[in-house]
This record gives sequence, C-alpha cells and structure tokens, in this order.
Amino acid sequence: MRRRWITALVALGLLLAGCSSDTDGSSGRITLRFQSLAWQEESIAANKELVKEWNATHPAVKVEYVQGSWDSVHDQLLTSFEGGEAPDVIHDASDDLADFAYGGSLADLRELLPARLTSDIPQRSWRTATFGDGIYGVPFLQEPRVLIANATWLKKSGVRIPTPERPWTWDEFRQIADQLSGKGRYGVAWPLKEPVSATLNLSLSTGGQLFHRGADGKVTVRFDAADAVVPRTVHDEVNTDGSASGSTLGMGGSDTLPGFFGGKYAMVPLGFSYRQQIAQQAPKGFEWQVLPAPAGADGLAQGVSPQTLSVAADSPHKKEAVEFIDFLLRPKNMVRLALGDWMLPTGTEALKDPALNTTKDDWATGTALAAHLRSAPAQSVRGYPEWKDKVATPAFQEYYSGAIGLAKLRNRLVKDGNLVLARYQR
Repeated sequence: MRRRWITALVALGLLLAGCSSDTDGSSGRITLRFQSLAWQEESIAANKELVKEWNATHPAVKVEYVQGSWDSVHDQLLTSFEGGEAPDVIHDASDDLADFAYGGSLADLRELLPARLTSDIPQRSWRTATFGDGIYGVPFLQEPRVLIANATWLKKSGVRIPTPERPWTWDEFRQIADQLSGKGRYGVAWPLKEPVSATLNLSLSTGGQLFHRGADGKVTVRFDAADAVVPRTVHDEVNTDGSASGSTLGMGGSDTLPGFFGGKYAMVPLGFSYRQQIAQQAPKGFEWQVLPAPAGADGLAQGVSPQTLSVAADSPHKKEAVEFIDFLLRPKNMVRLALGDWMLPTGTEALKDPALNTTKDDWATGTALAAHLRSAPAQSVRGYPEWKDKVATPAFQEYYSGAIGLAKLRNRLVKDGNLVLARYQR
C-alpha cells in the first residue's frame, strides 16, 4: 500500500511539473515543457545541455526541462492527458504510444515534420511510430539485442567468432553454446524475466511474425514454424543440452552480470546499452566483446521499439514543439544523445559519425546492425499488453522452464491469445 501511495505522489508531482505550455503575456515569449525520461548521468547531462543551447539561441521560445521516469510514465501520461495538463514534448517509447495515438492524446506529426528529419530517419523506423494513417512520435534512439561475450573464454575455445558480415546461425549458436559448456559453467545465460519482447523481436530473424493483420484490419495470432525457432533454441539449451542455466530464466539482464564476470557464463544476450554497465562494473583485466545475435532465414533482422519524441494533441504550440524536436535531433545532437544512452541513433547521418564507429566498447559492431532493425511485431497491436501479461509471459516462462511442451505453448499463445485480442477489435 505504501508503494502505491509513493507511485501516486510521484505521478502527481510529474503532472503538476508538466502542465501544458503557456505564453508570457508581457513579453510574448512561448514556454514549452519537455518531459525527458533520461536516467543515466551522461544522458541527463546531454539533454539538459541541449535545452540550454536551445534557450540561448531561441529567445522567443523557452523550453523547460521536466524529469520523468520510465517506471511510471504510462500512468503519469494517462493522468495528465485526462486532466489536459500534458507536457508539450513527450519522451517515451514507441511500444507505449498505441493507446495514446488511437485515443487522440498525441498530435499527428505528418504535416509538421520538416523534410530534413523525415528523410534522415529511414521508413523502417518511422513505421514504429505509425498508427493507422498518422505518425505520432519521432523515433530517435534504438537498441539491438546482442550477445555480450567473455572474450578470453571464446578465444581459448577456438570457436569461430561471428561478425555482422558473417554471423552465427541459430543452429550454430546452439552448437557453440554447448561446446563452451561443462564443469559447472554454461555457454549462455538467458535473462528472461520479461520473455515476450525478447522472443518476438529475435524471431524476426527467422521470419517469425506471430501477429497477422487481415484484410479487415483485424489482428490474429498464429504460431508457425518460423515462430518456433528461437523459443525452441532457448528451451533446448536449458532442458536438453544443459548449455544454458535455468536459474537465469527469472532474472533481469543486470542480475546475470555477477555470474558473467565470475566466469559462470560465456555469453549473455542483452540490449546494446548494457555495455555501459559492463564497462563500469567489469573487474580489472576482464575482457568482453559484443557479438551480433544469431541470424536466421531473414538474416539479422530484429524487432525494436525505439525511444520517441511526441507532441501532446492539446499543446497550443505544436509548430514550435516540432521545431525543438528537430533541433534536438540534428545529426550532431542525435549523436550526443546516443552516446549519453549508449544506444544507436535512428538518423542515417548520425550513424556515420566516427564516434559511433569505433572499436572501443564495440560501437562499430552495434552500428553495423542498425540497417537490420525493424518495427517490433506487436508495435501496433491493440490489446498486446494484456495478451503479453496474461497469456504470453506465463506461457513462455513455463515452456522455457520445461513445464510445458511446444504444442501446449502454441495452443495457449494462439487460442487464449486470440480471445484476448478479439475483445479489443469488436
């Protein structure tokens, strides 16, 4: 109960801090409120510096920085939209926008976006923020899932080291994980406390889609052979080969790092930004490297839900809000934001920056994967959060632990899942 009260107070504080923009009656100066979800020190500093630079060069439009939180942003935005007190410029993630976009809380940006920005960001990224016919956010930072590996362990084993040009196949990955295992050590640790997005996004490489939209616009779930490749690989590594530790299935990514540093796991599939934690926390002399995730029938294709910048539908200064977003996402500024978050920019010009193409911390490996990133399969599916929480998460958890087989997993995802989605599509 105490935690609920604290969450409510945090949301109320953000709501009061994020009241919609105004105009100074005496000076005519517009004030925009920009709610940022930056949380790492480097990222917060980069965002605040850019706001300061904007204010120094745009005296007629002042931007106020408002600190938000990833932990409470959905509920906080819901409250602020309902109260007509939303911030003008909203930092979020594309997989959180659907309800706000369809509900009319976010502005359709198609007529507001400058040509420079629309041409710099690829269409595959714009699709992550497209709902119906409208664009409701500007995708600007993205994060592939990669393999973080113990470089010394891999070198001693003599296995072929994969590159973006020549990645492992999923079969090869399973074989190598098995080869790296033994004597109480595991080839891979799968931190799958939240198994759904990781499974679905990686399954794009094998041609998996899971969600299929019919001619009538309605979405149904199908679990085909291509959808089974990644889940079966994880299941068999844990339950058949013994090359993956079952104890990590309930962990978050950070929870696996002590075991990784301690030599218990050779590889851990993690988001690209985890490199910051690893660089900061790895013991002296510990050598690590970034490897691309395995490739399937569709190569290195992978689903992502980029971070986005949106404009509240109720903002009286949408034009100025988009001008500020355009400033934030100029190529050099986008690079600064990417470096602050240890993520990849969506902009093609920013991706060419030398700072994002270095061997240090394996930036170049991640940048080489950018062209393969696609909209996450569930991006625009209404009812997905309920399907994920009530159907898919427990089903995948039971399958990965060995409690149920593949046929039972398929039945629950499809039969139970379609019952959930049908309620949202009447």
